[in-house]
Amino acid sequence: MQLKKVSISVAALLALSTAAACSSSKSDKGGNSPGNNGGSSGAAAPSGVPDPGKQPKSKIKAATMSGDCADFGKYGKYSGKKVTIYTSITEPEISYHINAMKQFEKCTGVDVQYAPSKEFEAALKTKVDGGNAPDIALFPQPGLLGTFAQSGKLKPASDAVTKEAEKNWVPSWIGYGTVDQVYFGAPLGANLKSLIWYSPKYFKQYNYTVPTTWDDLIKLSDKMVADGHKPWCAGIESGDATGWPATDWMEEVMLRKYGPDVYDQWWQHKIPFNDPKVLDVLKIVGGILKNPKYVNAGIGDVKSIATTAFQKGGLPIETGKCMLHAQANFYAANWDKGTKVGPDGDVMAFYEPTMGNQFGKVAEIGGEFVGAFADRPEVEAVQLYLASGEWATAKAKLNAAAHTSGWATANKSVDKSVFVDPIDKLSVDVLTDPTATVRIDASDIMPSSVGTGTFWKNITQWILGNQDDKTTLDKIEASWPK
Repeated sequence: MQLKKVSISVAALLALSTAAACSSSKSDKGGNSPGNNGGSSGAAAPSGVPDPGKQPKSKIKAATMSGDCADFGKYGKYSGKKVTIYTSITEPEISYHINAMKQFEKCTGVDVQYAPSKEFEAALKTKVDGGNAPDIALFPQPGLLGTFAQSGKLKPASDAVTKEAEKNWVPSWIGYGTVDQVYFGAPLGANLKSLIWYSPKYFKQYNYTVPTTWDDLIKLSDKMVADGHKPWCAGIESGDATGWPATDWMEEVMLRKYGPDVYDQWWQHKIPFNDPKVLDVLKIVGGILKNPKYVNAGIGDVKSIATTAFQKGGLPIETGKCMLHAQANFYAANWDKGTKVGPDGDVMAFYEPTMGNQFGKVAEIGGEFVGAFADRPEVEAVQLYLASGEWATAKAKLNAAAHTSGWATANKSVDKSVFVDPIDKLSVDVLTDPTATVRIDASDIMPSSVGTGTFWKNITQWILGNQDDKTTLDKIEASWPK
């Protein structure tokens, strides 16, 4: 989701924002929570391979620059030109985006004006339909980008932007910005959801070892039970988006048990939602989340998962009442002030282990995509800069200098040395791993009536014990748009 939230074979890779949905960024101070999710219009998420012959030629005319602007000559000169960027990313994160653009503005002469909004999705449609579209939009979900691309309102990326994106991201990320072999939007920030938080301090106290396989994860959970602990803590309450953290659990297990191909069949509805494979996944998830011996450590019983705010779901780790909490990199914003995050600190996270070697390293991810509603040269120049490793590095430096965490990128050209927060470093290492396979949060790219509707609602009822596995999946299947 955006809070939560292409197959990306990372080599196709392992593979949001402070304001949007699971997939993108969630960034309320309270810790990111899903907002509008992709697929809201019911359109399928974009996915494919760009045809170079279908991308328009670049309109940028390079200029000769010197001094600290020498590297910006490739973007051209545009004195007095303005480019508007509409985004779901709000304060405090938006300030880092704005400041990361300062050198580009100084050197090119472009006045880049960001317009953040918590009503991004609905307001963007109104703007576009009313003939008042922004020059650029930062889409928190590929499904929404695909909707505007299919409507003919979004402009294809130029050949220069396409080449820059293909240089910096693995094919799966490129596929999410491609519709009918036409490339529309380069990725920007990224969220890594495949993490499990723990306390190095308490692991050392109880002589626990970070697991590297799923079997080891379950064995560790059982050992914790034998030692008198309830190992897992969780919370899925999130207002209108209640349920999304539990759907993340299903997505992670689907990737690990059945692999990316079946995962794609699932969200595309090429297999029914109540398919035996999906039922098997729910049973595996239930083996943890509905196991009274395992949950809800430091909080209550199984049902308390549904009423515990997701921002608070992992906090018992700080006091040793809980040992394990599955949540994305952006969860770092929720730890109490003074909590040290790191391998030797109060809390840390590890990559959620796979269930075998059949599918390699897999991960669930989310991110934003840069799409343009105008094709003026200065707009293309901004797109090109946002697709570069230079922009990603500038943005990461600003976050590091402010000692903020929770922002990562899958841009392979980013200078990894500028990431100082241990979770950000871990996330970037995974997101840029050329041996990994990633998938975007399935509920973000299903039709919204399902992904952010009946899926969330029914898995919440399942946690509460109001319906069994089969009934839960049957209800979701019955809700799929005909």
